[in-house]
Amino acid sequence: MFNYYLGLAIRSLNRNKALTALMVLAIALGIGASMTTLTVLHVLSGDPLPGKSGQLYYPQIDPRDLTGYLPGKSEAEAQVSWIDGMNLLRAKRADRQALMTGGTVAVQPAQSTQDPFYEGARYTTADFFPMFDVPFLYGRGWSASEDDSSARVLVISSQLNDKLFGSKDSTGQMLQLGDTSFRIIGVLGNWHPTPHFYDLNETDYGENEGVYMPLSTSQDVGYDHDGSVDCWGNGGGGKRIDHSAPCTWLQFWVQLDSPAQVAAYSSFLVHYSQEQKALGRFQRPPNVQLRNVMQWLDYNMVVPDDVRLQNWLALGFLVVCLVNTVGLMLAKFLRRSGELGVRRALGASKRALFAQLLVESGVVGFAGGIGGLLLALFGLWLVRRQPASYAALAHLDPTMLLMTFLLAIGASLLAGLLPAWRACQVTPALQLKST
Repeated sequence: MFNYYLGLAIRSLNRNKALTALMVLAIALGIGASMTTLTVLHVLSGDPLPGKSGQLYYPQIDPRDLTGYLPGKSEAEAQVSWIDGMNLLRAKRADRQALMTGGTVAVQPAQSTQDPFYEGARYTTADFFPMFDVPFLYGRGWSASEDDSSARVLVISSQLNDKLFGSKDSTGQMLQLGDTSFRIIGVLGNWHPTPHFYDLNETDYGENEGVYMPLSTSQDVGYDHDGSVDCWGNGGGGKRIDHSAPCTWLQFWVQLDSPAQVAAYSSFLVHYSQEQKALGRFQRPPNVQLRNVMQWLDYNMVVPDDVRLQNWLALGFLVVCLVNTVGLMLAKFLRRSGELGVRRALGASKRALFAQLLVESGVVGFAGGIGGLLLALFGLWLVRRQPASYAALAHLDPTMLLMTFLLAIGASLLAGLLPAWRACQVTPALQLKST
């Protein structure tokens, strides 16, 4: 029966090509605008570590003095100081934990044909790689003992490996960073978590770092750090921070695999804050937060407000397009009252006519989906030309491709409900008499 209705729908749409084109265009414009903004929102608000993000938590404590303190209203610090970061790291109260910060290093290629250049770096501890499920193309990450000994070892990204070594296995090779030589022990595989959740101080959607080295090594060599710094009292900011200074500038992540561990770690943070207050380091009452990856992203509002606004505007435009489509379908279906009246007189039920008209609406939606897909691809191409940090991420994935047609067909079926119902209410006798 569906094939029969489909044949009727195609013949009907071919009889009035101008009206059909207007309906398809209305659907295509609404779908194109909506899917452009929905795709951008989908990319920016996605889970950077599916299946793992619910086990990774970002602890927050508040070591600041009482300046600006508002009881019950002051948020805990977004980063940790060197002293607190090392204390939490050495406490080993989580399954895995990583203390880190970002930086920039000067790469001096061994090949004389390549000029020196700067590369983003991540200074972190050994658990970074297993905790974040970072894949390796070659080699391995460093060990806790190499952390403790400030070993001159590196892990590099596959992009940097391609640039320096032509896609070959570079493990064991030496790489000069500034005045210091390092041994490459690992090359990352394809790893591009979006957003850049583990450090939102530099960028939300930027490229991942090309160089990874032990945090202790970066401090031993004397590399500067990149990112925000919050100091109080006699603390001073800058690229290089004294480890004893009252400044927060490091990110700390922990892996907690069960609700019981989350509760226990939260209690540990409270007890740690109380202990540090008793020692005179902390002045404020315990103020702790423990958010998982998605909660941390929501708290930091990593999806730009303009993207959300554009999404609502596009959906509003889709509604306007659907209203116009309803009017066009109503005009088309009512013009076929004579045909529908004859079918009713020959024994067709209202339900059969209703199904026939909805199939016709669905065909319009499918055609509009094709047009909307082309417009969405063009819209995403325009987004990628913008200077925004997330622009390069605007691509249509299989999920959004399927959603394009589901939304188009669903919207057209919704638009066809009223016209189809109205057309089915025509009295067959009146139509037969008029013909």
